[in-house]
Amino acid sequence: MDSLELIESFSEFKELKNIDKQTMQHVLEDVFRAMLKKKFDTDEHIDVIVNIDKGDVQIFLNKEIVDDGEVENINMEIAYSDAIKIEPDFEIGEEVTEEFKFNDFGRRNVLSLRQNLISRIMELEKDHLYKLYKEKIGDIVTGEVYQVWKKEIMILDDEGNELLLPKSEQIPSDYFKKGESIRAVVAKVDMRNSSPVIILSRAAPEFLERLFELEVPEVFDGLITIKKIVREPGERAKVAVESYDDRVDPVGACVGMKGSRIHGIVRELRNENIDVINYTSNPQLFIQRALSPAKITTIEIDEEEKRAKVYLKPDQVSLAIGRGGHNIKLGGKLTGYELDVYREGEVDIEDVDLEEFADEIDSWILDELKSVGCDTAKSVLDIGVADLVKRTDLEEETVAEIFKVLQAEFE
Repeated sequence: MDSLELIESFSEFKELKNIDKQTMQHVLEDVFRAMLKKKFDTDEHIDVIVNIDKGDVQIFLNKEIVDDGEVENINMEIAYSDAIKIEPDFEIGEEVTEEFKFNDFGRRNVLSLRQNLISRIMELEKDHLYKLYKEKIGDIVTGEVYQVWKKEIMILDDEGNELLLPKSEQIPSDYFKKGESIRAVVAKVDMRNSSPVIILSRAAPEFLERLFELEVPEVFDGLITIKKIVREPGERAKVAVESYDDRVDPVGACVGMKGSRIHGIVRELRNENIDVINYTSNPQLFIQRALSPAKITTIEIDEEEKRAKVYLKPDQVSLAIGRGGHNIKLGGKLTGYELDVYREGEVDIEDVDLEEFADEIDSWILDELKSVGCDTAKSVLDIGVADLVKRTDLEEETVAEIFKVLQAEFE
């Protein structure tokens, strides 16, 4: 392999991998210098000229002219009699420049040189990829599913770079096959074993935010600001929006005519229910909006504890809690308050407050029941074992034991 072939092969590599000419030139020069330094113990007397465009490299050795018989290092010195053969006007002490032929490296050195070049360019590629995606954190990328594993999916971007979508960052109902196009947001970029690992997410709130920017021009233009997003991926999401222009209805703009704008986002998120609400700095009003579609009667806020007691009519409690408790949970996350739901209205004189069972049922279990809006024995029994298991983090055996205790009270 001669110098032309070597430079040309890496010029092609550069085109494929988007490494700029100047960087490529520096890499080639550094690798050649390292090889020459190893061969001559120094590179101070050497000039390396690389021309990427021409696919050419030239190496020159600068030798000092010394008296005949006084040459100690043939790579750094030249005898006067040999120097005047090149140029008759040369004098002792001057420098003679000789070109070092590429083939003088020897085949083994050339192969080593090639390996060093590949290694350096791969390092540059990794660095380029790391910086490229580090700047894209929080942005949506589109790729093609290349490999599907149990715990993650490998995706290739337009340039063939490998991206990972872990199972934990997927929407539970996501299902992709090889070759499918997929959209996700860049969640983080790590370095593992000196290689960049790009992690994508479809479960992050940022993914929903970017989708709103794509579907709603007013959000993209900044006329509407997304104040906060909370999600239970694939189940429900709440988005608080605000407009600084009184002429723009932020909720209406985000939903679109007959839901035209929100439908595209819902489809992308596997039919995730999306509640878009008007943001307000008034905590009472914000909590009221956050628990929509339930209609709240009164709210008592404890600012110090960051808790709020929410009173509703019995028929509104299940709406406030929502299927699987998602509505109350997301409402609390959105507003920043711990929300406790209470029934308002006529009290069943035959019913018993849950606190009456404190000596038979652990306090943490009572708190769990209250968190889903159950504050009396009958309110728990009305839900049923199966639904209560779904709504809470309690085991089925635990719920069954609770029911036995509560039912015994009325028997």
